[in-house]
Amino acid sequence: MRLLFLAVLRPHTGNAVTAQRVRAHLEAAGHVCLLRDAFDFESPSEIANLILAENCEAALALHLYRGGRLLQGHRIPFGIIFGGTDVNEDANQKEKNTVMRRVLEEARFAVAFTESMKEMAQAQWPHAKGKIYVQSQGIATTPNAAFNWNTFLQRSEINQSADNLHIFLLICGLRQVKDPLYLVGAFSEWHQEEPNVYLVIVGPEVDPVFTREVKAKVKRAAGVRLIAEMPQGDLHAVVKNCFAVVNSSVSEGMSAAILEAMDLEVPVLARNIPGNAAVVKHEVTGLLFSTPQEFVHLAKRLVSDPALEKEIVTNGKAYVRMYHSWQVERDTYQQLIRKLEGCSED
Repeated sequence: MRLLFLAVLRPHTGNAVTAQRVRAHLEAAGHVCLLRDAFDFESPSEIANLILAENCEAALALHLYRGGRLLQGHRIPFGIIFGGTDVNEDANQKEKNTVMRRVLEEARFAVAFTESMKEMAQAQWPHAKGKIYVQSQGIATTPNAAFNWNTFLQRSEINQSADNLHIFLLICGLRQVKDPLYLVGAFSEWHQEEPNVYLVIVGPEVDPVFTREVKAKVKRAAGVRLIAEMPQGDLHAVVKNCFAVVNSSVSEGMSAAILEAMDLEVPVLARNIPGNAAVVKHEVTGLLFSTPQEFVHLAKRLVSDPALEKEIVTNGKAYVRMYHSWQVERDTYQQLIRKLEGCSED
């Protein structure tokens, strides 16, 4: 089939990585998959023209609201993949909720990353019960073998020998929902006590106004660095070399950065929110914190307890292998897309 796939494709974000992975799964099954950025289109009529011009027989959208609303009423069957903000945020706004309900009525299937996301969606839109499937994100990491860690440290203005450093890595787009400033004050105080600990924030400048605020705060914070986005292979190499990966988001669908850290055998410290607690079991596959002070307490514990670190890393790797298989994800999407075959809807 010729498929139109709408997603938010800002480079180096979780959404873009997920969309590219799903496209690869569909193309491996012999489909032609036209991946387009939902933000490039203002209205469904522009999508109607694209469907005609490209002779698309079916469609898929990542994000019920951002992508799905553009697919309504085109008489071609479509499926959707929930984004984190769909059920955590957009569903709470009445107008958006109504649009999302209509999109779900028309969709042939919907994919949720977690059981809790499926339950939240079913509570919001009970009519969709039979068409929501759970498929966690499939993880495959590809660290760049040629990546130079010392050069990265110099670029980050960390002028200490790599041996004695503890780099905590926060990977996120600079927007409020990711809350990159949540730990900055507490971390900076800790760095002043222990100068070999650093927090490095890596990610694209998503929200320009908020980015200015982040840059200003980080500039004044000892032991905190801000680095621009980087290609995925380089980012995976940074993860592999750092001491731990941190997530301080206010809400998450399913953080690929957390799962990639587990796959690369690096410990994870994550804010205790539903999306994170779905993949991080406290003291088993990672550590969960509810305040910046608790983060520092747990981070210190991790630094001083190699046995805990080893246990978390071993369990995290086993968890990703068991529940986030790339091959299982491929099989699921190749099966689901068959629901779009056959007659187009009138």
